Amino acid sequence: MNNKTIDELSIGDRAFFEKTVTEADVCLFAGISGDMNPAHINQTAAENSLFKGRIAHGMLSASLISTVLGMYLPGPGTIYLSQDLRFTYPVKINDTIKAEAEIIALDREKCLAILKTTCRNQNGKVVIEGKATVKPPKTKL
Repeated sequence: MNNKTIDELSIGDRAFFEKTVTEADVCLFAGISGDMNPAHINQTAAENSLFKGRIAHGMLSASLISTVLGMYLPGPGTIYLSQDLRFTYPVKINDTIKAEAEIIALDREKCLAILKTTCRNQNGKVVIEGKATVKPPKTKL
């Protein structure tokens, strides 16, 4: 398991995680979160919605950003402090989402990193954009 301490990070460092969002993911997330909005779980109702079919929960897609931060950059031991998000395009079941994070600012004195966060679908369309603040681990694992 690799991680980077604040002293090993540089502006411009990047990492990503990619996953295809499945029917099972949407159903499990609905059960875990309690969000049973018909847009996510009812095909008939969703067909009459703005999106003309079921979409994945926005926070399901956003959770892939947590994977990038907690597993890859800075990695295990990272404390996720804040996240702003803007949902820009719907994620459908079977879309492949690539969550990316790029370090845009570092405060070594306060042990903080600010990262630009973006999720794109398999066509390169941005579905989520935002910014995260994390406290990188102090020691290597």
